[in-house]
Amino acid sequence: MKRFLLVILFSCLTIYVVSAQELYVFSEPASTMPANSFGVKYTGKFVEQETNGKNLISSRHMFETAFGLSKKLMLHPSVTVSDMYTNSAIRYESMGLYVKYRFLSIDEVHKHFRAAFYAKGVIGRNDLKYEELTVDGDHTAVQGGLIFTQLIHKLAISSTIGLTEVLNKERWLKYDGVRHYSYQNFAYSISAGYLLLPRQYKGFKQTNLNVYCEIMGGAAIDRRAGYFDMAPALQLIINSNSKVNLGYRFQLFGGAYRMAPSGLLVSYERSFLNAFKHKL
Repeated sequence: MKRFLLVILFSCLTIYVVSAQELYVFSEPASTMPANSFGVKYTGKFVEQETNGKNLISSRHMFETAFGLSKKLMLHPSVTVSDMYTNSAIRYESMGLYVKYRFLSIDEVHKHFRAAFYAKGVIGRNDLKYEELTVDGDHTAVQGGLIFTQLIHKLAISSTIGLTEVLNKERWLKYDGVRHYSYQNFAYSISAGYLLLPRQYKGFKQTNLNVYCEIMGGAAIDRRAGYFDMAPALQLIINSNSKVNLGYRFQLFGGAYRMAPSGLLVSYERSFLNAFKHKL
């Protein structure tokens, strides 16, 4: 019951930044990058795995670039390296492409509503092993869905729904006539945050400290397996163009076979406005 109340409480906390763009840690908002802008981002994920009777820390490192092609369309090419599936040295793992198109904007005084389509495709080298399906680099997969973000004064809530399809070759293999893996997944999230500091806003160069909580889950479509996670996080926004994120994701409940029920995330992102003289 206490965990359930925490979920409800943090789901009601949100952030409003001066640029009127929501900046979540684990998920994407429906807002898009400004046209002609460019960004770079590093994300590190660290989990504890049991290997040969020992608990070891494994990691995934994602390097992304982001392009604002127009005020409605943005692209995120990415590449990951990891030792999560090797139990040895870090190696190249996957490459991916994320696309987001904002198809609806309703702007009023001190509030707005955004809706966007998104899609991501990943080509990875890992074999199927777990029931948790992602587009982070674990599998060769595609995911697509919708994002909705509502801002009212200092209150903003964003939700995401999507479908994941795994395209690993194991999907079409059967052993003794039995399918041993899950290949389709319904993913969802609710994200929110609260501007903790500064208490009095004076200018763009002030460093902001934001506290977040995101609720994320997944449910297999083709077999009975699912999970429901909470992810509190802190974020520093420096000089209005750099973000430092620290978050911890952990499972509240679920029965899916996963690599790890919890993990730490750290990331750094830098954006460059008006990076291109001409529109792409």
